[in-house]
Amino acid sequence: MTAETAGGRPELVELLRAVRAEIDATLGAETGFDKVVLTEGQAVGGDGEQHEYSFAARGWKDSFADRPLLVRARPRADWEPAELVVAERGRLRLRTSAALGAKAELREDDTSGLVTLAEQLEQTTSGSGGLNLTAAGWLVGRSLPAAGQCPDPERYVRDWRTLQLNDRQRAAVVRALGSDLTFIWGPPGTGKTEVVGHVVEGNHRQGHRVLFLAPTKVAVDQAVERLCELLSAESGFADGLVQRVGDIAVGSLKEKYGDQIEPQKIVARLSAALAAEIGALRDQLDVVDSRLALHREYAELTRSLAQLRGDAGQAARDAAAAAARADRAGREAARLHAELTGIGVPSGLFAARKARRRDELLAQLQAVNQDIANLAAQHQFATAEQQRRTAQAEAAERKVAALLPKLAGIAPADQLVTTAKNLRERLEARQEELRTVEEVVRGNCRVMGTTVAKAVQSRYLIDKFDTVVIDEAGMVNLPSAWYSAALAKKRVVVAGDFRQLPAVTRASSDRNAGQETRSHSERWMDRDAFHAVGLVDGQGRVRPHDCLVGLNTQYRMHSAICAVVNTIAYPDAPLITGRADSSRLPPSPLLEAPLVLVDTASRRSAARGGSGGHKSNPVHEAVIHELVRGLQYDGVLPARKEEGGPPDARPAARMAVIAPYRDQVRALQGSLAYRFGADYDGVVDTVHRFQGSQRPLVVIDTVAGAGDKVGFFYEGTGLSSATCRLLNVAVSRAQDHLVVVADVDFLSRNLKPHGEAARMVDYLQRHAHRLDVGDLVPFRSAADLAGLGPNELTRPAFFPADEVPRAVAWDIAHARRSIEIYCAFLDPAPVERWLSKLKPRIGSGLRVTVHTRPARRSDDERQISALEAAGCTVMQRERMHEKVVIVDDEVLWHGSLNLLAGTGPTDLMMRITDPGACERVRHIVGRARPDPPARPARSARTEVRPLSEPNGNGAGRLYLNVPFAEKDAAKKAAKARWDAKARRWYVPHDTPRHLVERWL
Repeated sequence: MTAETAGGRPELVELLRAVRAEIDATLGAETGFDKVVLTEGQAVGGDGEQHEYSFAARGWKDSFADRPLLVRARPRADWEPAELVVAERGRLRLRTSAALGAKAELREDDTSGLVTLAEQLEQTTSGSGGLNLTAAGWLVGRSLPAAGQCPDPERYVRDWRTLQLNDRQRAAVVRALGSDLTFIWGPPGTGKTEVVGHVVEGNHRQGHRVLFLAPTKVAVDQAVERLCELLSAESGFADGLVQRVGDIAVGSLKEKYGDQIEPQKIVARLSAALAAEIGALRDQLDVVDSRLALHREYAELTRSLAQLRGDAGQAARDAAAAAARADRAGREAARLHAELTGIGVPSGLFAARKARRRDELLAQLQAVNQDIANLAAQHQFATAEQQRRTAQAEAAERKVAALLPKLAGIAPADQLVTTAKNLRERLEARQEELRTVEEVVRGNCRVMGTTVAKAVQSRYLIDKFDTVVIDEAGMVNLPSAWYSAALAKKRVVVAGDFRQLPAVTRASSDRNAGQETRSHSERWMDRDAFHAVGLVDGQGRVRPHDCLVGLNTQYRMHSAICAVVNTIAYPDAPLITGRADSSRLPPSPLLEAPLVLVDTASRRSAARGGSGGHKSNPVHEAVIHELVRGLQYDGVLPARKEEGGPPDARPAARMAVIAPYRDQVRALQGSLAYRFGADYDGVVDTVHRFQGSQRPLVVIDTVAGAGDKVGFFYEGTGLSSATCRLLNVAVSRAQDHLVVVADVDFLSRNLKPHGEAARMVDYLQRHAHRLDVGDLVPFRSAADLAGLGPNELTRPAFFPADEVPRAVAWDIAHARRSIEIYCAFLDPAPVERWLSKLKPRIGSGLRVTVHTRPARRSDDERQISALEAAGCTVMQRERMHEKVVIVDDEVLWHGSLNLLAGTGPTDLMMRITDPGACERVRHIVGRARPDPPARPARSARTEVRPLSEPNGNGAGRLYLNVPFAEKDAAKKAAKARWDAKARRWYVPHDTPRHLVERWL
């Protein structure tokens, strides 16, 4: 496609290409979507092109039922469209062109919106089709219009002079009411929603039809609720002046204004009389039709009765005729028989003649006898038919007799036919009036609110609106923003914050795409309108422009929290605090200051390697448990079984816990619900889920510290980076108190210097009230366990290494059902020592399972045999790194608990009570992949050497994969030495494996 075919708009080519790349990346992704596993597949139909299958479904979600779906036969195969036929009793029936077997995978087709967007852009290339391509071009920096001002805003905004708006907010409204294009930069808490509300209000009173768009349902609903408050006194509001198209997600909007803004409800209300009349007409028509049916039945029965009577008479006549013919045949047979008797036996002179006559008579007699038999059968059949028809006629007579009372008093059939015709004509007329009501309601709409995605998918919106307002525009991808602006006949207003959450895209990070495609997607898909227009430079800093108005006074956050936000995201344009430094929460020693830093460095969990080790942190999970417990004690949060409190005192109304990774979110959601009850639903989630909300107390769990890296959440730097945007959103959700749980030492050593995350940690260290993890999670000895009550036993607690064996022994002695020991390596002494404690419990019925690596030495085999001989179940699995103990599926000893290895626990250990955490350990171990085959280490200056080989002295070497940053740890833990020739670290081959397993 060229610029000429794109209607003179070369950006169309680039935008369309970016959307198609996004579709490809989304279809090729293996994560980021919910997947249903299909089993027990059977082909149950099809027409050659489309196949129909029945499957058992694991993980089916009812929300999938009304969405487009994709299916594939096996992992990593291409996805193909599928149609859900029916889902019931745990099974699905699908129709698809894909050839499937007994197993398959199903997912939602989250490309459907992108496909529609691509189709809309494709259609635009052949002509504008009613789109304002000039307005669309503004959003990619084409010929920006001059900024203007509304000279008399008081004409269009009610109570303009007395509104509680600051100077920047007023400037934004005045600019938006007097310009063709306005950008409103609204950092968190600066009243952007209020400003946008007055912009829409003013545009409406200027006579414009306004389309309000936002990327999420919640963002649309929050703005529409404010618009309803501003416009509810307007004439025609109850008849659909403001309409919300699509599902409402915010309950308060539905409760207060649903009847006035949902098109289907407005139609139902305005057409209530028509609907009632239509219902009455249908009822009357049903009655007339039922009476006509009686007439039709009577007429049919009468006709049938006459026919049956005629058939019975004909059958009687047929029987009589057959009887008469049979009688004549009988007389003929008698005559023939008599003549035969007269002839007798042929003899004498005429014997030959007599013989011939006799033969003739015999043949005639045989024929007559056959006729007699046939006529007898005809008579029998006719008699039976007469009886059958007579019985049917009698039955019809009874039915007619039964119908006669029902027909008494009913109008004649011809009169009923006329009545039915009149009723149908009236019904059609009223239905047409009802359709007119729908059109009238659609025409009543002067302000429409919907999501960007729905606007893109709805062709009927084209050429309908004078002004398009795009809110939360920082979250809208560029092609969607471009198309949305093209729906405006006159004016475009873009509001949002390009330093909060960006659009969620895939193509720019798609490893299956080439670098050129990724770069193109980054430019034409990932950028928001602020960046595309040129209002933000390459370093993420603002470029002043007449069309841009920035709001700079925030009213949400305590000034101390605002200072953190400024440090992270607004160093070049600091926000001013316009609220009092007070708290709406009851006092608590845990919240002595607006900023609280809980430093977990002194209780760091044992580092876990692997790609996901950094995505969860049990120590932080324990800290958050104890924060909740303490806040319950202080009355900040309701107690577990407390009921009847006000809605604003519920946990989800007062507190949010935000974590960067879904693994930690799932862990916290499960464990908080287990320990504190279902009231804590909605308290914990990722940053994206809390966009647009705020809470008096926000706890940010940084998570980092449990793994060997900080993770992708913290990798970006710069004001336009994802790290800056995510941290900005997370911190700015807090109104009165911000608690950050962080391993300060780990973050300080691993974060990129001068990056936004590092600046945040540095600021908190200097200005936040410090709490050590030991102030929250108790430090205990084994002797403490015996004296604790049930509630205290469920609290997370730390144990020093020398107390751990006695504490674990206490748990073994009090176990009720099972013990699971995860220990990669086995040594004789600890196996013998712990078997002495386990054997008596096994004898009493306790199940003991030991998870370890497969035996590689004869000594390993002996320990496995000893365990099995004692009654333990031994499960052997490659690449098993967990070193934990699980008691009764509830209690988890977490850290570096090599219970059956030579060293035993080497670190501070944590004991937590959480079935979810126990199950996660099982899942991690079950998900472990087999060890890869040993591959030789290559060097440019030496020959290939195996990972483990004898040296020149005959002693074996075990080569390690030691990162440079961990060389000192390897030397200290296992006395590792450097092989300069092989350029690898190594230890003697007989070194205990638990000392070096992290580098194997």
